[in-house]
Amino acid sequence: MIENGFSYLAMLMMIAASIVYTENKSQHKLFEYLPAIVIIYFTVMLASTFGLWEKTDSINATYKAVKSNLLPAMIFLMLLLADMREIFKLGSKMLLTFLLASVSIALGFIGMFSLLHTSFGEEAWKPFAALSGSWMGGTANMVAIQGALNIPDSDMGYTLLIDSIDYAIWVMILLALVPFAKTFNRWTKADTSIIDEVGEKLALKETNKKPLDFASLFFLLGFSLFISAFSQYSASFLPTTDFLTQTTWVVIIATFAGILFAITPLAKISGSSEIANIMLYLIVALIASRANFTELTQAPLYIFSGFLILSIHLMIMILFAKIFKLDLFTLGVASLANIGGVASAPILASAYSKALIPIGVLMAMLGYILGTFGGLMVAKVLEGI
Repeated sequence: MIENGFSYLAMLMMIAASIVYTENKSQHKLFEYLPAIVIIYFTVMLASTFGLWEKTDSINATYKAVKSNLLPAMIFLMLLLADMREIFKLGSKMLLTFLLASVSIALGFIGMFSLLHTSFGEEAWKPFAALSGSWMGGTANMVAIQGALNIPDSDMGYTLLIDSIDYAIWVMILLALVPFAKTFNRWTKADTSIIDEVGEKLALKETNKKPLDFASLFFLLGFSLFISAFSQYSASFLPTTDFLTQTTWVVIIATFAGILFAITPLAKISGSSEIANIMLYLIVALIASRANFTELTQAPLYIFSGFLILSIHLMIMILFAKIFKLDLFTLGVASLANIGGVASAPILASAYSKALIPIGVLMAMLGYILGTFGGLMVAKVLEGI
């Protein structure tokens, strides 16, 4: 049993790194439906369930220091890729479809919680709010909201389960619908010419990116950690309420820093995505290390609640697709850019055409920008319910 903080951190890093390495080298079909980040959840939770480490003072101190300091740095690096000028080039129809997906997911959470809130505990609105951040952006947003609302990791077990199982099945459904795109587009009378044009332009731009180099990686790592320190220092001077805590301010400052620097030459330095993903996978492993499968006695109810959210989201999206003549590609990628983030939206986009992959990436980046704020808004409504 591990009792030392460094050994605990090293084990989590090794588990996460091994899974990512396997995904990258094996190219197994399994990873198309269950990305590395989902498998990391389950593997680390399994290790925690079997008592591979103990919650000693050393481990608790390591956990708190690493997670609280890496979170703002990770948020900053994730958003460094989200240049709003490029996102606006997607066109009004695609941007509105993305926002429609976000709003319909938010309504799904509100509708589900209105129906089932009496079946959950008193503080259940908090982990559901964190999940809404994930499903309107990505795992990074879920982690940000967890920090902002001070949700204990022990309360995140059900959230991680919904995010893993329901999300994996949703990805499979959307991939299975790809062959029916032409039939769906005829039914909605959608025009796909603009999408094809935007996809080709973005694909051309991607090929002109500079290769990774040591100096760039080192500088981005240093700058992101500086932003983390700056965000925490600045947040200590800002007013707080029961809802707007110091941690919430840290997340907000790091978010705005990422959006601001995304339009500067700093965003052109290669490596931000790679470093951000290392931080993200480690933070996810840290969260999963505090969870335990033996606590998931109410799992079926939570899994059902996830599918209820997705059902409400699906019905709203189909209705608006018919009204506004939306195509299946835009609809599906907007949905998955919200629910799956940058890990899966490009996979679905590539199932339609390799040229459309950048659209999936840009939509997912927009999710990273809006997911935290959207999740905090949902949190306020769920708290009222």
